[in-house]
Amino acid sequence: MGDGGYIGHMAPSLPRIRQDFRWRVKAGVEWWRALDKGTQWMIAGGLGVVAVLSLTVAIWATSRGGPGNEGVATAAGGRVVLYTSVDDFIVRPIIAEFERVHGTKVDLVTDTEATKTTGLVERLLAEKDAPRADVWWSSEMMGSQTLAREGVLEPFLPAALKEFPQGWPAGLAAADGTWHGFAQRARVIVYSTNRLSKAEVPTRLRDLTESRWSGRVGIARPQFGTTRTHLAALIAVHGEEETRRWLLAMINNGVRLYDGNAAVVRAVAFGEIDLALTDTDDVFAGQDNQWAVDMVFEAVDRAPARNAARAPGLPSMGAVVIPNTAGLVRGGPNPNQATRLLNFIFSAETERLLATSVSGNIPIREGLAKELKVTTVPAVMGVDPAALQAALPKADALANELFPIAE
Repeated sequence: MGDGGYIGHMAPSLPRIRQDFRWRVKAGVEWWRALDKGTQWMIAGGLGVVAVLSLTVAIWATSRGGPGNEGVATAAGGRVVLYTSVDDFIVRPIIAEFERVHGTKVDLVTDTEATKTTGLVERLLAEKDAPRADVWWSSEMMGSQTLAREGVLEPFLPAALKEFPQGWPAGLAAADGTWHGFAQRARVIVYSTNRLSKAEVPTRLRDLTESRWSGRVGIARPQFGTTRTHLAALIAVHGEEETRRWLLAMINNGVRLYDGNAAVVRAVAFGEIDLALTDTDDVFAGQDNQWAVDMVFEAVDRAPARNAARAPGLPSMGAVVIPNTAGLVRGGPNPNQATRLLNFIFSAETERLLATSVSGNIPIREGLAKELKVTTVPAVMGVDPAALQAALPKADALANELFPIAE
């Protein structure tokens, strides 16, 4: 099991071996170039070529390891490739701490704000037969579920599992262990504190369709990121038709579209709109920029009196909560270092770093959340992960129908 969780790593494919060998040759060349000229001349006297080739092959063979070496890092710490949709300014300090502690170099591959998660998921699917990534870390769960279903991720038992005697928190792990969730955020309504008081801000999604908010509300494109997750959650809980009616009411009320949640918060801060749907971490980032923005959580409807009809419009059942998720890429080039990185990602240390960062993520470790006095969600709209995944195709179809992207 190595560093606490690597399970049954597949043998690398021939394309993967060829690709890895090319990388090792490049590493050998870089080593040669780093030598001073005097040393290069000494080696070049008949032994240079043999020495460089021998070193290249040795590095490659050592990094591949042999049977029984799973989870054991090379003496030099090695390298590991991480694909992540987490905001760059959030993830880099965490990765720097991992590199400092473990001496393993992390090659980061990120995505744009507008296509958060979606673009990287498509890349991982395209690379499935010759993966370049070792570890997948997403800021939400939808992409992880897709990758698990398509066989891109493989089962992994986090070393941190021992911290949860009753098992990983409910709803925050795949049944087969291909992904685990942690460090949560919530969907919220962000507003301008320059133009609205907190008492004026609506706390139900249906209220955003009222005429007084005409042209003053924004959302990120629902084809991507956590807005996509939010739409799938609404369909999973309320049904497709109820969600469609709400979206049509939003469109008729002049809702404005933006390329990502950060852009939504910026639009509120700079007066383009007054209200928007976004994530807690984006609001915290705006406040860190000294922008005049704040947020409210979606409230829960009171149960109607006996024989009374419920309020018209989309029901309100609390905020949608979205965890970070991570998993091990099947057949990745650096399985030993991947185990080490993935265990670090699932650790209490990473949750602490995320909770105390501008992102303000809510730890799944209740004791840690209390210790750090992290903002908690008053009411959570419960959504089963399987139902959420099942609703995703309907969410995508609805988003493309009502908010088409120009070719």
